[in-house]
Amino acid sequence: MPLTLPTDRVTPTNPTAPGTLFVIATPIGHMEDITLRAIRTLKEVGLIAAEDTRQTRKLLTRYEVSTPLLSYHDHNKEKRTPALLEKLKAGNSVALVTDAGTPSISDPGHYFVRAAIRAAIPVVPIPGASALIAALSVSGLPTDSFVFVGFIPRKSAKRRDFLERLKGERRTLIFYESPKRLLGLMQEIINLMGDRSAVMARELTKVHEEILRGSLSEILKVLSARTAIKGECTLLVGGYEEAGEFERDSLVRDIRRLRLETGRPLSDVVRQLAREYGLSRKVVYEEALKLKKEGSNTSPDKS
Repeated sequence: MPLTLPTDRVTPTNPTAPGTLFVIATPIGHMEDITLRAIRTLKEVGLIAAEDTRQTRKLLTRYEVSTPLLSYHDHNKEKRTPALLEKLKAGNSVALVTDAGTPSISDPGHYFVRAAIRAAIPVVPIPGASALIAALSVSGLPTDSFVFVGFIPRKSAKRRDFLERLKGERRTLIFYESPKRLLGLMQEIINLMGDRSAVMARELTKVHEEILRGSLSEILKVLSARTAIKGECTLLVGGYEEAGEFERDSLVRDIRRLRLETGRPLSDVVRQLAREYGLSRKVVYEEALKLKKEGSNTSPDKS
């Protein structure tokens, strides 16, 4: 039996031209994080294809959008896509939304977008919230170049192989992971890549938003002390580094300043500067040791 879609709300002005697929970003938590253009478009299209209709309906109710809603998720995408394409070919526009954030990013929406492109359907982005960009913007890690990893394989052997391939990647790495597997992922990264600078962003834009910065081991220690971790988690990890890839002169000056002016333990100085420079503690510590060695070599001979 053919799939029946909701009745058209808008009669196409040019029946011979295809409709437009609008890929609309919706809030990742805070309901006000949606653009005026997105709200207007949601009201004007003939149909909204949503990953989670229950979640999307809350948003539509908030902004008084009465457009018909249809579920579109990983388990029904192959069944829904042909009928939605026919609707678009008939001149009716459709909005694609995920349950939170930007569709097609670690989301089944990419299947629909790819099918629409192949069918010569116009695809228009309505940009907005994205957890990976929100987390990156406040991470303090290098942002000029990064790799969005998304969710990695669940099976241990495949996870290890996947992470091994990222070991030499110099760009900032961005992972999505469930709260239940987050600690395991962090430990695996430490084992394979070392104790790098990292940021864990949880429940972004929501009431219980949390951003933890430090080395992977420091963040892991904080989270391991909790009985449970809840909410959506984004993990950012510094890329592979070699000494000399940063402004060593500036770092050396800061090491000298903090050690001489404050007399703080070297471990505290290393921790602070690693965070400020976006470097691993190992790299900063090695520079501190070089500085200490240089100082001892230039000291007067007391023999």
